[in-house]
Amino acid sequence: MATKAAILIESLTGNTWKAGEKVAGLLSQEGWSITGLNRMREPDHAAIQDADMVLLGTWVHGMFVVGQAPWGLATLRSLPAMRDKKAAVFCTFALNPGNSLQKMTRAAWTLGADVIGGLALSRSKLDEHCEIFAERLVVASPATSAPTVAAP
Repeated sequence: MATKAAILIESLTGNTWKAGEKVAGLLSQEGWSITGLNRMREPDHAAIQDADMVLLGTWVHGMFVVGQAPWGLATLRSLPAMRDKKAAVFCTFALNPGNSLQKMTRAAWTLGADVIGGLALSRSKLDEHCEIFAERLVVASPATSAPTVAAP
């Protein structure tokens, strides 16, 4: 049985959206079905409902190497409940993601999602990091019930 994923993204310059598209393409090549690729501010409720796993992505803002935080955190917190859904978080960053993944994970947990992990994607290594993230998602998919997705 193929895993179905909904992808929700908060993007400013397009890097996070590009990452979401890359991950969606890589997962599709592995036989996954993408139920939706939407902006976090405009979630497709049917796509989320139909998905086995929800991927939540945003970009990191902050001053150089201090004060980093996931930009879409408030939007993530306002998403619909995701009880009985597996989830994974990702963020794109320039210099340092700080503890953005942990903050995103906590926010997704409050929605009821079973967060299996996440990955910070450096915009300077976007292709490579998207491939790593997709590979880890395939291994950890609900269909395989494997261990969690860990940081690189």
